[in-house]
Amino acid sequence: MNTYQNLLTNYDSGIYKIIINRPDSHNSLSKGLLIDLGNAISEAEADNSVRVIVLTAAGNKAFCAGADLKEAMTTGEMTKMSESLQKYYNPVIKGIRESGKPYICALNGIAAGAGCSIALACDIVIASESASLSQIFIKIGLVPDAGSSYFLPKIIGNRKAFDLFTTGRIVNADECLELGLINKVVAEQELVSSVEEIANYYKNAPTKSIGLIKKMINKSNHSTLDEMLNLEAEYQDIASLTNDAGEGILAFLQKRKADFKGK
Repeated sequence: MNTYQNLLTNYDSGIYKIIINRPDSHNSLSKGLLIDLGNAISEAEADNSVRVIVLTAAGNKAFCAGADLKEAMTTGEMTKMSESLQKYYNPVIKGIRESGKPYICALNGIAAGAGCSIALACDIVIASESASLSQIFIKIGLVPDAGSSYFLPKIIGNRKAFDLFTTGRIVNADECLELGLINKVVAEQELVSSVEEIANYYKNAPTKSIGLIKKMINKSNHSTLDEMLNLEAEYQDIASLTNDAGEGILAFLQKRKADFKGK
């Protein structure tokens, strides 16, 4: 695995952990961090030994405070935001969503702006009690980006999304759970162990099937019933030919636990 200037990474028997590491700036998204994050995501995708990715951040105050506005003002990025989004932000979001592997977000502080978008892009979000989300864009006169306008209305509906988009209010962990924005809230001292438990499940799961399921979920948002029925049939053919499907069916018939290899 490569080393990165703005990330800490760790690989352990199928689990690849990516840790955003700019705690002095509340883990805000600098150009360098976004490049590192995109490269780490690509690296995890290309490595067949990686079965699940855990995405978290250094410290416990902020998972990610969004764009590094100081850098953006200094470098002139604020005058060419569409270019910055297309080149640096969007590949990160697409990399997570289009990955054939599950992404678990260990939300260990506030995720604001594009940081919130990154959390929403993940497949599972486990939050500490002190974690929170904020669509803070409106506070500086901007609109949601990095995928938030896609994810949020689909998760919580248009009316509630309008509330969060137009107020930018901080949504605490309990309300996030109630709205369906996260999967689980745990005590701060239990976050690491809770995420490890879930990651251990996915590192032993049929990875190819999970990748197909992610694609189905992505397509279901803008497909008809007939289109999804056809896609299910197509993907079931693909899944049935994997080694894991053969092992899973045999294990079921033999009444034992399946030993999935992610192939």
